[in-house]
Amino acid sequence: MSNQELIKIIGLLYEKKIKPQKALDMLKHFPTENLGFANIDHHRGLRQGFAEVVYCEGKSVKDVAAIVKSLIAGKGPVLLTRANQKIFTRIKRLSAKAVFHERSGTIVIEPKKRKKTGCVLVVSAGTSDIPVAEEAAVTASVMGSKVETLYDVGVAGIHRLLKYVDLMMEARVIVVVAGMDGALASVVGGLVDRPVVAVPTSVGYGAAFGGVAALLAMLNSCSAGVAVMNIDNGYGAGALAHKINIVPKNVDK
Repeated sequence: MSNQELIKIIGLLYEKKIKPQKALDMLKHFPTENLGFANIDHHRGLRQGFAEVVYCEGKSVKDVAAIVKSLIAGKGPVLLTRANQKIFTRIKRLSAKAVFHERSGTIVIEPKKRKKTGCVLVVSAGTSDIPVAEEAAVTASVMGSKVETLYDVGVAGIHRLLKYVDLMMEARVIVVVAGMDGALASVVGGLVDRPVVAVPTSVGYGAAFGGVAALLAMLNSCSAGVAVMNIDNGYGAGALAHKINIVPKNVDK
């Protein structure tokens, strides 16, 4: 449930347009709803600004559908990560507005169009890093951020990146997604004064150790202002970037 939805219910009750029992019925699953196999946190949107996100791996299609059905009742945007075509086919029956971003494995349900704010720039080192980058981009977008993308500009051809310095300076926050040596995060962090959210990916040959090499390189970055997420955690990067993006520029005035 969003702030707006709760305020609407309180307003209707205050104006005596609905009776207390009706308001109670509208809030019957607030703050949590127990489905037996899952406890849906309908209070999360109020606490954190966005509803509970459904991580699909390890869940049956039936369980995912039941969770999504409960979240749809909250009338806000819904996000699923690590989804597949089979799950999407089932979710599409619940909402005609469901959209499957196959490359990132995300499903988005946005009941109505919203004006996006600020600018989150998502940068990938290589084409193989795009699935994780897309997860970050989709996440930030559905949460309410305006998102730009810049893909395949890694350090193996650094000239590809340098011509976009102006674009990077226009962003409020930059998500940098890179596997192998993970060097791109340090390069971007050294070029701009924007906060950088670095995401190591599991892309790379043997000594990449499934992303551990990129993770350690990013953690040891000599560029100031680089925060590091877990390996392949595009969702976490998108969520953090959105929260940074929506902080007012004059917050301390």
